[in-house]
Amino acid sequence: MNQSLKYLTVVSFTGALAACGGSSSGSDAGETGSVSVGLTDAPVDSAQEVNIEVMALVLQPSNGERSRFELEFPAPINLLDLQGGAFETLISDEEVPAGTYNWMRLELGDDNTVLLDDGSSHILTTPSARGVQTSGFTVPAGGEVSLTIDFDVRKSLVNPVGQDSYRLKPVLRLVDNSEVGTIEGTVAGELITQECGDAMTPEFAGNVYVHEGADAVPDDIGSENEPLVVAPVDENGTYTYTAAFIPAGEYTVSYTCGDDLIENDQGEPSDDDINFNGAQNVTVVASETSTADFELQTQP
Repeated sequence: MNQSLKYLTVVSFTGALAACGGSSSGSDAGETGSVSVGLTDAPVDSAQEVNIEVMALVLQPSNGERSRFELEFPAPINLLDLQGGAFETLISDEEVPAGTYNWMRLELGDDNTVLLDDGSSHILTTPSARGVQTSGFTVPAGGEVSLTIDFDVRKSLVNPVGQDSYRLKPVLRLVDNSEVGTIEGTVAGELITQECGDAMTPEFAGNVYVHEGADAVPDDIGSENEPLVVAPVDENGTYTYTAAFIPAGEYTVSYTCGDDLIENDQGEPSDDDINFNGAQNVTVVASETSTADFELQTQP
């Protein structure tokens, strides 16, 4: 689906890239716990690579000094290599002060780029201070926590109108890996052919939208009821999808061949109508995989 890239989706920082070094101090009553953080993603229409240069991970406690872990990678990380629940470890089992943390920040370098399907490469401008920052979390005293940062590039990557540049305006969510599950399934080829028509390519077979709550009315990104996750369908002979790192709870999943694109750097979505198919309720259980398949519905 060779439309100009206006938005992307990246699904998560989770569990474990080994840090090459770090420091920590300022625990409450001297107690500590361990923390693991990693990075994962979902594929994106119209892009071959979204590369970020990861330099360090910083943890900010509500009381005490920050913990900073220097990270060493031989090259920028292509977020699109991390798909369908795969992840890249940032830190693993690092001892830090126990207690409440206000945020964690991933510090980025200057070598950040986007490679489009047409072969053109573009510099990716990152936020001030070269970092992307999450919400807070808690490290239990004497225990451990493994976290995933959901970095939604479909909502975060902006192509300003009239400019040959791309800007990162991060939309993130932080989840505890012990509290999330996975939704996966297949999409019938006949349904994809019917819905996508000429837009169907080996690289694009539509998306599965995951909305919070049972019996939710599916809507596009930027709406009042935008999806929590958009999972691309993988054309691998059986047309499968995986939506990973979904907090336990009730969800509505639906298939669409529509592609909702951000039009400008204000993040205003297009007015294109998106047709959703096969909306169904799914219950996500922590550490388990739920299944939702989509079939072509025959007329009675």
